[in-house]
Amino acid sequence: MIMAKRSEQLQELTNRQKEVEVIEEDMERINDELKAIWLDSQPIRSHDDIAKDYAKISNLNLTDAKNILFDYPKKYEIEGKDIPALVKDMRKYRRTLKGETKITFTNSIDDLIKEYSNYLDKCIDSIYWIKKYKTPLRQMNYNEDKLIKLNSITSSEQKREVINVLCKYWEAEQNRNNITYGKEYSKITKEMKSLKKEFTKLLKQTPISISPKDTIRKAILDSVCNNPGISSRQIHDSLPQNLHDKSSPQIIAKLAKDENITNVDGAYYKINDDIKKNIWAYTAAFIDSDGYITMDKNHNPRVGLVATGNRGRAFMVEMHKSLGMGRLHLDQKSPQDTRLINRLNFYSGPEIKKLLNKCLPHFKLKRNNANTLLELIKIKKENKKADWYKERKTELFKLMKYYNHSDNTRFDWAAWDIDIDGITKLEENSKMEV
Repeated sequence: MIMAKRSEQLQELTNRQKEVEVIEEDMERINDELKAIWLDSQPIRSHDDIAKDYAKISNLNLTDAKNILFDYPKKYEIEGKDIPALVKDMRKYRRTLKGETKITFTNSIDDLIKEYSNYLDKCIDSIYWIKKYKTPLRQMNYNEDKLIKLNSITSSEQKREVINVLCKYWEAEQNRNNITYGKEYSKITKEMKSLKKEFTKLLKQTPISISPKDTIRKAILDSVCNNPGISSRQIHDSLPQNLHDKSSPQIIAKLAKDENITNVDGAYYKINDDIKKNIWAYTAAFIDSDGYITMDKNHNPRVGLVATGNRGRAFMVEMHKSLGMGRLHLDQKSPQDTRLINRLNFYSGPEIKKLLNKCLPHFKLKRNNANTLLELIKIKKENKKADWYKERKTELFKLMKYYNHSDNTRFDWAAWDIDIDGITKLEENSKMEV
């Protein structure tokens, strides 16, 4: 009897708790609606002036008022990657799929893009002074970074400048819609392009406040790029005092992992951004010095980069990340049983073709090797049924041998049936134009 009565009381309490939760949700929704209505009624003013008025009527301190009024959605990331970068990786991976799996994966990409679009809409709506001008804003090639910059604008002067550009753009678009294509149409189009540039210029002049965490991330990247092989403790010791006190070697190790910095036995490595700007020129130089371009006895194209030791291992991993292709072979024993050998090899015809075409303008020593391999890939794909195909394939094999061993005075050319005096003839027999 007592247990039954207690059960009824617990059930009643549970029901009341649910009612309270529903009431709290309704109150929160109503408060958000009232806040939005109040904000929409405000003239263009600075954030500080608006926050002071709201704090006064809501009986809040200034900090709480700012947090409530100017609440911006958290950055949309998955495992440290923003959505555009993630979609790019997913589309790249989709090329390896077939059939129903590919269709399902494509639907997942579309769903992610849709959700990201909804997120951007929420970001625009959270910037109270800009959401009224959503239509022209969409024409400005905006992205998440530009919305963050818009959100960081707090002064009334800057707000008015941005709104002025958006209104002018909207008016120009309306005028253009009412006329046929001609001289006036072109004039208005030129004006609209100029307004887009002005919008971008305004945002470039808008600084974004950087959090201490972001400052530490940048310091980690700078330290690793300038001092390859540095440890998390050494990075921590090199930080300015204000950042040193806010971090630790453990925090730095975690942030380095988030930044996709390569870690080899506690030593960190990262390819410098200046190198990444022209990664193909750097790759060509590396192949010229410590790489190879060749073909095997079955006439399969082969390209590879080779490095030794821990630094070489980290470098191969970084090159693999930067190029986005190839196959890693790490920590292989050397014939002399000295330092471990690490390779980044390329076996696929399409990958090798892309790699060599990108690097071709930058080769100094192995340009002939690259051209020979590109011809091999070309005739294998397009001319397999030609009566000269097998003979030309053999000639390319001989040319590759010659280019790889021409500086070796002891090389046995006869063993490969290569006539040194006939090399020019083999070169002139190119089938690239066929």
